[in-house]
Amino acid sequence: MMTDPIADMLTRIRNAIRSRKREVEIFPKSKMKVAILETMKREGFIEGFNVEEGVKGKIIVRLKYTPEGESVITDLKRVSKLSRRIYAGKDEIPRVRNGLGIAVISTSKGILSDREARKLGVGGEVLLFVW
Repeated sequence: MMTDPIADMLTRIRNAIRSRKREVEIFPKSKMKVAILETMKREGFIEGFNVEEGVKGKIIVRLKYTPEGESVITDLKRVSKLSRRIYAGKDEIPRVRNGLGIAVISTSKGILSDREARKLGVGGEVLLFVW
């Protein structure tokens, strides 16, 4: 039984990057995972993704690499866990690697990057860091 589906998704992406895969399958599909991937796509960390409907549904994520073959994503880190939720007010939103990375935050306006949350002046649960 999977207790933290978001941590599982991050681990699958991390493992796919380490083995230089172009695509990675993530299942089961959830609105939260899709929203996180949309944020990562907007911020340029992944090429894109397709959602395949079905009994459980799955998401196929296309990873992004530089022309030299280096992954755009250096690492992903789950911040707010099931055991310990981490929240940040609009003035406490963390900067990841001096702006080189992003924090993905669950806000009242949806799942946003730290930059978008600052612009909209909202805080929320800090889900993960990507850099």
